[in-house]
Amino acid sequence: MKTVQKVLAFVGLLSLCTIFIFALQDAPTDENFETKLINDYNVYALQVPENLDFAGEPVPLKNPDILERMDRELLVNTYWQSNGLLMFKRAKKYFPVIEPILAKHGIPDDFKYLAVIESGLTNAVSPAGARGVWQIMPATGRENGLEVNDNVDERYHLEKATEVACKYLIKSKEDLGSWTLAAAAYNAGNAGISRRLEEQNVSGYYDLLLGEETGRYLFRIVALKEILSNPAKYGFNFREKDLYTNVPTYKVDVDTAVTDFTKFAQNFNINYKILKLHNPWLREPHLNNRSRKLYQIEIPKNGYYQ
Repeated sequence: MKTVQKVLAFVGLLSLCTIFIFALQDAPTDENFETKLINDYNVYALQVPENLDFAGEPVPLKNPDILERMDRELLVNTYWQSNGLLMFKRAKKYFPVIEPILAKHGIPDDFKYLAVIESGLTNAVSPAGARGVWQIMPATGRENGLEVNDNVDERYHLEKATEVACKYLIKSKEDLGSWTLAAAAYNAGNAGISRRLEEQNVSGYYDLLLGEETGRYLFRIVALKEILSNPAKYGFNFREKDLYTNVPTYKVDVDTAVTDFTKFAQNFNINYKILKLHNPWLREPHLNNRSRKLYQIEIPKNGYYQ
């Protein structure tokens, strides 16, 4: 009998410990996340909004083909949750840089979502040779005033690359007649879109039969616009402090060669890695600058990384 009592006591103690452990795991870790949802993860068929547009140009959702293609991109981007959360985080950091440049050139704000689908707001590298947040090809960069070589590649300079993207988009709008076609041309080229419009005898993007990538292009942009504009509606939960922010910096003028960026960085109480994080357009650990061109190098404000 004593043995049985001991066993029952042990089982009871083990049960209490188990309950305590699960209680700890279930405990809220932040005052903003105190409410625990039951069945927190579910997969739902999404209701495509009745009215969607890009740059003020409506998406013709009454067309069943268009509706299905829009539904696909909303589903894919809603349920790719890890990527979606990263887009929210990066958008908070980079949209404040991109938005005023678009506005300065009279380009609709919706084009910031084009940068999202081009690169995920990273300094991406494509197999075709495009680089940076805006995925600019070498020839396009040089034609629009960017320095592109092994030593300096300004396609990685977000402000300058955004200026070039604006020039390209304005020219596309002038040539093709709509912002939607201008966006498509960013992917397929002005000549490519013009040729297909003529071959198929239509005047708009949504009437074109296109290859997989360009055929999904506008739908992906509109889907990201819809999701990033309505996080709660699509099940994304985060706090303001979860988002990324820009590190405050100041600019240092340099109009000579720099032989060693490691030593250069140390003069400003940072290391080479931090210097490169803020100036990814500097491609080598030195600056040639035989022409004595004026560069502005971003330096984080004193103590930020301390």
